[in-house]
Amino acid sequence: MAVQEVAEMLRMSKLADYGALVMAFLAKSDRMLNATEISSEINVASPTVAKLLKLLTRGELLVSHRGVNGGYSLARGADDISVADIIDVIEGPIALTECVSQPGSCVQESDCSLRENWQVINDAMRKALSEVSVSDLAGGRSHSVNLDANGSLEKATGGCC
Repeated sequence: MAVQEVAEMLRMSKLADYGALVMAFLAKSDRMLNATEISSEINVASPTVAKLLKLLTRGELLVSHRGVNGGYSLARGADDISVADIIDVIEGPIALTECVSQPGSCVQESDCSLRENWQVINDAMRKALSEVSVSDLAGGRSHSVNLDANGSLEKATGGCC
């Protein structure tokens, strides 16, 4: 069971995946879209889209516009919203282990030789997710993120653009 728990920790949820899809779809649109339109276009069930729109609006990544011509739009530019932002809003803080997200929560923490390395790995993962924007997702641009000799991240844009 412990192996399964770790695998689940490292896997992005379907809801976060769909959240990225909603954000990328809205980034491509030149107008506000309502939940029904989004659901139909991205082929995700209406209740799921409604839940995502509520979460993303509460998390200040989307703006809800009321009225006959209302709908949803990005709260800021697609270049200024990262995959890390989406995951934070939908799943909470990105953390590989509990001690990274909640220091002091592990009984082994005081004698643990792993925590510092988990923090380094967690920081690298967060940095990589922060490097990919909604604009990148919407444009289909792919990235590779590499650590240099100093542990800093380098981003290389792939694709045609």
